[in-house]
Amino acid sequence: MAILPSLQQLRFLCALAEQCHFGRAAESCAVTQSTLSGGIKELEARLGITLFERSHRHVMLTPLGKEIATRAQRLLVDAEELVGLARNAQEPLSGPLRFGVIPTVGPYVLPSLLPHLGTALPKLKLYVREAPTAVLLDKLAAGELDILLAAIPYQLGDVETMEIAQDPIVVAMPRNHPLGRHKVVGRDDLAREQLLLIEDGHCLRSHSLQACRIVDPVRNEVFQATSLRTLIQMVAAELGITLMPQIAVASELASTRNVVIRPLSPDKPFRTLVLAWRPTSARGAEFRMLGNLIRQCLAGTTRACAPDPDTEALPAR
Repeated sequence: MAILPSLQQLRFLCALAEQCHFGRAAESCAVTQSTLSGGIKELEARLGITLFERSHRHVMLTPLGKEIATRAQRLLVDAEELVGLARNAQEPLSGPLRFGVIPTVGPYVLPSLLPHLGTALPKLKLYVREAPTAVLLDKLAAGELDILLAAIPYQLGDVETMEIAQDPIVVAMPRNHPLGRHKVVGRDDLAREQLLLIEDGHCLRSHSLQACRIVDPVRNEVFQATSLRTLIQMVAAELGITLMPQIAVASELASTRNVVIRPLSPDKPFRTLVLAWRPTSARGAEFRMLGNLIRQCLAGTTRACAPDPDTEALPAR
């Protein structure tokens, strides 16, 4: 019978494959550099191959080492899920949970969601990572995250999803803007305005463009920003109008009185917030329980943020 590598050795392999530096890899594994180096040498001896090219200046995976590291990562994910399955069969939604959330959702739901989950699930330990959707999906596939809170439409790939809430896309404009006299704003009106949009790489950009059915935003797009906060400040400075998710309205308009919101007509487009996890995860039933709790919490949040077309602006807090 073949002598198999240990999970510890595989963990060392994946850490060094990611860091390409013995010191940083050892730190990420909470061991000494000599312990990690010895573990890698034992693994190479056990497999009978060289996994890394080493020099004084760099560490680099061999082609075969890269393939083995990829498979090792999958084995580690399966091992963690095996332990999680046994633990959570006794007590669902307890212990650590690595939770990813996109930047156009996290700041607006986490302040109310985390206390809600803390009360409902006192033994759950959430580790939150905020990043764009593409980054989170890579980390989910690699087993570095357990579950994501994202928004669609977006090509999420091979994941299991659960719909949590619908989040309307609304128009934000300066208080004295001519469109502010309307209770709703039509898509044709937007085509004649200077648009301020979030930059490429954020799913909210595609949500906004799809909501307005804008095929070529370049013709009337005058500014791109990395955050909603920057966009709202530009709107307040009367440099144009923007599109934003309803869930962000209360937070982003709290610091300015020079911005008003209006819904889009005629069909009031929206994005959909979803939970996503690996289809191979053994914790699907748990994640759906978690989704129901998040859905309950966000139901109150989205109602509180609903835009009132008869109100010129949300009052500053």
